[in-house]
Amino acid sequence: MELNINGKIHTVDVPASMPLLWVLRDELNMTGTKYGCGVSSCGSCTVMLDGVATRTCTLMVSAAEGKEIKTIEGIAAGEKLSAVQRAWIEHQVPQCGYCQSGMIMAAEALLNNNPNPTDEDINAAMTNICRCGTYQRVRAAIHTAAKLRTEATELLG
Repeated sequence: MELNINGKIHTVDVPASMPLLWVLRDELNMTGTKYGCGVSSCGSCTVMLDGVATRTCTLMVSAAEGKEIKTIEGIAAGEKLSAVQRAWIEHQVPQCGYCQSGMIMAAEALLNNNPNPTDEDINAAMTNICRCGTYQRVRAAIHTAAKLRTEATELLG
């Protein structure tokens, strides 16, 4: 089976029913995507599948074949962090940090589809669970990332 992950084709020999999370972590050693609940509730396992924030702990790898998969490892451009990653640092979002890769992936997907979200938009899109309760910092970081993206677009455009 061939998977397009972060712009590279990876060939894996796994059962079609294996969850994508375990293919990423155990077969391809992409350990940024985390296991949390195993029932697609917490969001620690979130990646983007064709640009949509998708939970991978219950998604069969066969459902991802032929789609563009982006993991936390594919967000930065080399050493240059994405606007979301920079905003996460600026607002000191993580406490324990376990849920953060999934949160960042969900935020990236949100901003790709809605470049200037309201608090209500953020609340609706960010369904990931943070046991440390950093939701206010997540919201502030998303607003900052939206501004950083807008500024970058204006500079280029």
